[in-house]
Amino acid sequence: MLSEKLRNYSLILASESPRRRRFLEEMQLDFEIKARPIHENYPEGLKGPDISSYLAQLKASVFKGELKPKQVLITSDTVVWHREKSLAKPSNNEEATTMLKTLSDDWHQVITSVCFTTTTSQRTVTETTRVKFKNLTDMEIQFYLQQQPPYDKAGGYGIQDWIGLIGIEKIEGSYTNVVGLPTCLVYKTLMDMVD
Repeated sequence: MLSEKLRNYSLILASESPRRRRFLEEMQLDFEIKARPIHENYPEGLKGPDISSYLAQLKASVFKGELKPKQVLITSDTVVWHREKSLAKPSNNEEATTMLKTLSDDWHQVITSVCFTTTTSQRTVTETTRVKFKNLTDMEIQFYLQQQPPYDKAGGYGIQDWIGLIGIEKIEGSYTNVVGLPTCLVYKTLMDMVD
């Protein structure tokens, strides 16, 4: 079991996401949270998984020189990629409305990169899931935004929220990835990393 393999290690989750925290708890892993704010800017020209990988590694860079042996820092970033464009976290109702109208009745990709950093190595893994929304009505979009403002969620929605329950027709790939952390991939990577 992973928890047994990690008994001599300490995990650090550098994220304030309650969803990522819950997933690690449900995986029965012991960890501490050390979140550091960063400006999530990336070089122009990056696409899809290159964006999420760059940002996951950027989030790890602020801990440079602080890690101790047997510590594993976990940083992560999720990108909603639609029609060659990244849909970041909306800052207001207008942006969220525009995003959901754009995603309505279409497929998009949810891409999450997870970066594992130790004193001696760094490994970044990426998971991509395809998601299809039904044709969302204006009334459904506004009801959702009034009930559960998604300003901390890439793409302006949470698959676990009301809009996901009534609006997502199909999903191809990892569900937990869309929520914010590809747990199976995290498990396999940690099992492979620790001796």
